[in-house]
Amino acid sequence: MEKFTKLTGIAAPMPLINVDTDMIIPKQFLKTIKRSGLGVNLFDEMRFDDDGNEIPDFVLNKPAYREAQILVAGDNFGCGSSREHAPWALLDFGIRCVISTSFADIFYNNCFKNGILPIVLPQEQVDMLMDDAERGANAVVTVDLESQTITGPDGGEINFEVDAFRKHCLLNGLDDIGLTLEKSASIEAFEAQAEQARPWV
Repeated sequence: MEKFTKLTGIAAPMPLINVDTDMIIPKQFLKTIKRSGLGVNLFDEMRFDDDGNEIPDFVLNKPAYREAQILVAGDNFGCGSSREHAPWALLDFGIRCVISTSFADIFYNNCFKNGILPIVLPQEQVDMLMDDAERGANAVVTVDLESQTITGPDGGEINFEVDAFRKHCLLNGLDDIGLTLEKSASIEAFEAQAEQARPWV
């Protein structure tokens, strides 16, 4: 998993509330178990019409936000089914951080396990960042995980909270497999001891 330390990028505003995982990545694209290739179908039903043409008014289709790495979202982002494809699609598109007043629990946990930083802030601070994000190509925001700060285009700073263990995992690029591999020496020692004690197994 790629480390998340400090991210400076364009923030895209998406003030919709209750954006569920089927809106993030519709069910017809869940046939793969690969984490790559899903970005082209991110928000598919909002980004494209029935003929596959881009809908110009959708935020990520606007020239200023095509390279967005931060999403400032409405309340209850990631609700609905528990599909892990949702953070996969966001990450494959290039989104590394989502900021909202609240997230669905499973989506929130899946973000951390896939290298995305979900940040929960009070409504007034999300509103400030949403206003910053409306600046288009000038909506450059810096998210510093180490100092737990968000710096807006005008230099204003917002502090955010994050669980210490999850912070450690993101800073070091550790998913569940990475955490297990940190214990590889202990695992190998246990297996060697078990083989000696029970050679018939």
